[in-house]
Amino acid sequence: MASALIVIVAIVVILLTAWLFKQEKIRLHFDKLGGPASIPILGNVHQLKSDSYGITKQLYGFFKEFGCKRAFRILIGNHPMVFVCCPEEAEKLLNTTKHLDKSSDYQFMQPWIGTGLLVSTGNKWKSRRKLLTPTFHFKILNDFVEVFNKHSGTLVTKLRKSADGITEINIADDMTLCALDIICETAMGRNVNAQMNSDSDYVKAVHTVSVLTLARVRSPWLWPDFVFNLSKTGKEYAKCLRVLHGFTEKVIKERQTDFEKEIVDGTTVENLIERQNEEIDGKKKRLAFLDMLLCAKCDEKPLSFLDIREEVDTFMFEGHDTTAMASNWAIHLIGADSEVQKRVHQELDLIFGGSDRETTMDDLKEMKYLECCIKESLRLYPSVMLFGRSLTEDCTIADVCVPKGTTTLIVPAAMHMRDDLFPDPEKFNPDRFLPENCTKRHPYAFIPFSAGSRNCIGQRFAILEEKVILSSVFREFFVRSTQERDDLYPMMELILRPGNGIKVVLSPRC
Repeated sequence: MASALIVIVAIVVILLTAWLFKQEKIRLHFDKLGGPASIPILGNVHQLKSDSYGITKQLYGFFKEFGCKRAFRILIGNHPMVFVCCPEEAEKLLNTTKHLDKSSDYQFMQPWIGTGLLVSTGNKWKSRRKLLTPTFHFKILNDFVEVFNKHSGTLVTKLRKSADGITEINIADDMTLCALDIICETAMGRNVNAQMNSDSDYVKAVHTVSVLTLARVRSPWLWPDFVFNLSKTGKEYAKCLRVLHGFTEKVIKERQTDFEKEIVDGTTVENLIERQNEEIDGKKKRLAFLDMLLCAKCDEKPLSFLDIREEVDTFMFEGHDTTAMASNWAIHLIGADSEVQKRVHQELDLIFGGSDRETTMDDLKEMKYLECCIKESLRLYPSVMLFGRSLTEDCTIADVCVPKGTTTLIVPAAMHMRDDLFPDPEKFNPDRFLPENCTKRHPYAFIPFSAGSRNCIGQRFAILEEKVILSSVFREFFVRSTQERDDLYPMMELILRPGNGIKVVLSPRC
């Protein structure tokens, strides 16, 4: 009996030693990339801050110290994460059909959005991308401008109540609720009146799920599903998911019923686009993203109910918080620079004169300086700080062979702050994005919407929406930002958000 126990102990010791040796070999190999000093077994876990603002500030410090010219690594235990911080290396990963798989960290979004366009891989991603591309046809986007105008008008009406030139307001939540109203109507054809009903269960669940997902990403002990599901965080997450999925499923079922009455069998997405704006029962029919999913076919088969739900949920996740935060950062930056704001007002006055008419697509094309402001805001505060990929084959990064399966993180937040790409990078200077100033810049130096074949399918939608929201605000008000940049406390949750809100004083322009 004793001898058997000795043998078992010996086997365990041998296996553990072999495992530790393997992990140490991995650590020493990835240490060639540079980065914060690592230790056996833990890697860099012991060094990382636990709060959103702390880890965000720490990452920016790492980008400046280790990523100024090349890639570097952080080790989460034995899980290496390679941060790519130069455009040449980013292009090698993004401008290829090889490394299309998202990193394993995206799996924590799957309970909400399934394996929709954001996280799907292989043939499913290729077929879905091809299927969904027509939904951003210019005719569809042109019609969405009407939705942007409607909800931006509601936003301006709310803001007028505090626009006395004295009262400081936190505009961040107002902008977010406006973007949520827009995405609900454009994605699902449903008006949730978030701006007038910010206490709705759906509105609160969208925010809470985002926060809890990031909490799980940062907590390795919550990675196993059975542990997460039993935890307090997991139970709250499940409760929110029931709200989100329940709402989406109800809308899909109702839209399906209406759709079957109005649309004949065999209707394609292209047919719907051609029928855009026709009247049904005396009312102009406006298409929603959901309508096109209901008639879409993949490999000659209609999408299943769950297929439709995961794509709608994906667009709900991707399409509101990203745009809201981009608009918030832009409001602060323009409001903090009187000369920039003066130029924005001059451009809008040239387009609209003294008219209070709604914005048209032609107007949006003329907002060239405002677009420069949006891009410069995205440079300083990209809504998504980094994009994850899982290498599908061995790849040389910064002269180090990085093996297949490794998580690589392409970091716009680091590239956008390199002084060799953007001189005086801390300065807010929209002129950087005038056409004559972009010609010599590396095409992958500015990638707030990622790049390559897996770039953001909705980036044109987002820019148009931001233009309508921001032009609506600046047509109506003078904006004075009351915070310094250091007071904003940027926090990398799923989206880069201002931890201290966006505080401004508004004054009527007329």
